Amino acid sequence: MKLYTKKGDQGKTSIIGGRRDKDDIRIEAYGTCDELNAFVGQAVSSLSVETFPDLVQELVNIQHELFDCGSDLATVKENPEYKVTEDMTTFLEKRIDAYTEECSELKRFILPGGSQSAALIHVCRTVARRAERETARLNKEEEINLEVLKYLNRLSDYFFAAARVANHRLQVADVEYERSAIVFKPDNEK
Repeated sequence: MKLYTKKGDQGKTSIIGGRRDKDDIRIEAYGTCDELNAFVGQAVSSLSVETFPDLVQELVNIQHELFDCGSDLATVKENPEYKVTEDMTTFLEKRIDAYTEECSELKRFILPGGSQSAALIHVCRTVARRAERETARLNKEEEINLEVLKYLNRLSDYFFAAARVANHRLQVADVEYERSAIVFKPDNEK
């Protein structure tokens, strides 16, 4: 099997149910999910399975789910069978809550970084936000699986919580943004 087809040499690419220009917003949206997937793989490679067995497993699972997001975003055929479901987002919410509980209370914005693993996870967070923005833009123009948009929104929050737990377990302090006001208040003060 050859890895190249030469079908894209004129600036078009095949998607599920048609062909599009390579700079089409749909291609940008699922392409950014693919880019994010590569960054997640890089983050996984930086984590010790002994220290982070839960996080490693979750990130590998997220890589599969990002393929699901890409598949759903690459589909333009009628009556599609989407892969991304509400349960996937609900799982992320549970893990966000667990990681938030594990870490110290957060009051101010923090700088992306600390440990190498946390820094790599923060890169995932920012790319997830871009994928979400591109998917939101696509949703204004065409029908999509709205569960993908919800999932990407929650995924960036998950990466924030995961980066904090990486620093916490490695005993590396988060660095507060020095000019930040107190922006995170306990639920009972909101």
